[in-house]
Amino acid sequence: MATRRRVAREFTAPPLTRADVESLSERYNEPDWLREMRLSAWDLYESLPMPTTQDEPWRRTDYRHIDWDSAGSLLAPNGGKFEDVPAENRQPLLGQEQGGLLAFVDDQPVHHEVHASLAQQGVIFTDLRTAAREHPELVQKHLMTHAVKAEDGKFAALNAALWTHGVFLYVPRGKAVELPVHSIFYTTRPGATLGHLLVVVDEGAQIDYLHENLSLSFDDHASFVGVTELIVGRDANLRFVNLQDWGRSMFEFSHQRARVDANGQLDWVTGQMGGKLIKAFMEIDLDGAGSWGRMSGLYFPDRQQFMDLDTQQNHNAPHTTSDLLFKGVLKDQARSVWQGMIKALPGAQKTDGFQANRNMLLGRKARADSIPGLEIQADDVRCTHAAAVGQIEEEMLYYLMSRGIPRHEAEKLVVDGFFVPVLDRIPFENVRDRMMAYVERKLLGEL
Repeated sequence: MATRRRVAREFTAPPLTRADVESLSERYNEPDWLREMRLSAWDLYESLPMPTTQDEPWRRTDYRHIDWDSAGSLLAPNGGKFEDVPAENRQPLLGQEQGGLLAFVDDQPVHHEVHASLAQQGVIFTDLRTAAREHPELVQKHLMTHAVKAEDGKFAALNAALWTHGVFLYVPRGKAVELPVHSIFYTTRPGATLGHLLVVVDEGAQIDYLHENLSLSFDDHASFVGVTELIVGRDANLRFVNLQDWGRSMFEFSHQRARVDANGQLDWVTGQMGGKLIKAFMEIDLDGAGSWGRMSGLYFPDRQQFMDLDTQQNHNAPHTTSDLLFKGVLKDQARSVWQGMIKALPGAQKTDGFQANRNMLLGRKARADSIPGLEIQADDVRCTHAAAVGQIEEEMLYYLMSRGIPRHEAEKLVVDGFFVPVLDRIPFENVRDRMMAYVERKLLGEL
């Protein structure tokens, strides 16, 4: 017998309380400073209203249909195992080696390995709770103090108060790490999970890092409230790939922000494939002269999936460069919103900022809204943007089909070619191949 899902008519909050914060901190015997930080964030969370479509950043994102009865309940440990994670996601990133792998199932760490070469270089790659206990001087300095802050929004404050699991990566000054690291958040049950990534690449250091968010599909709603903090020091280099393949009942609300110091470089690739509703804020701050940031994104919603991706490139110093390319393919009745902004603050002379968003529609009912923007407060800059939305080119399909290629194969070739400029920026061949196979299955309606 089918059950009727209760649909909220107002922008209601999840049924979480201050007692949940206290219980979580007590359960893991967290240090006093972390407990106090959580409680302070909770007080801020309670003082902030839930965002609504009356707020400009949320004007196009109506999440009132979320069922917080299922999506707002914290998951309890349930004996998850590393083997629960799909085998293809557990594979090494380079041949048979990788620098480290950290996996969580339903908020609990189930696998942790670090290559001896990283340990010898002093790299710290561990779960965030362990890091807060064993490396408090590093975690307390950087956790929601410099990149994402609790006051950035209602969901940022909620994560600061109730993050349930997380990753801490620290690369010491001057260390060039050759082997990449990899982390996975995997959810097998409906409920609320709150994940946190804190990455600190110190002066002159460099590393490659892949993180994946995955879940099964559920009949009931689930939620992920996430925060990602990337701190790139002077002359440091970080290549960061963040991919998500949530099940179709997942609502994601996330804040992701990077700070890049003088002459630092950040190459950030994001892939959005799953979920029911995605609202993600992604921001790069170029804080030091000569810093460089590139943000690349691909997304492929289908059926009734909704994705709202809000990006910002902040030029806070002179002689900084940012480059953004987001490409989306939409199928069926899917909808996407991309809102982009380049800001050049006073004194940020010789800024070079570019953003482009391109969308391909597979069908007349899909819709993509593309909203670029510039806010320039310096007088010697080069900042430009471009946006395009259009149906897949029938002329190109006809050309391929006239040479004996079936229509579905022709569509695949066109979509593959459309995504290649972003996929080529993923530095792991097996991950690129996995993404291409995923795109093909989505085109065929097999997911």
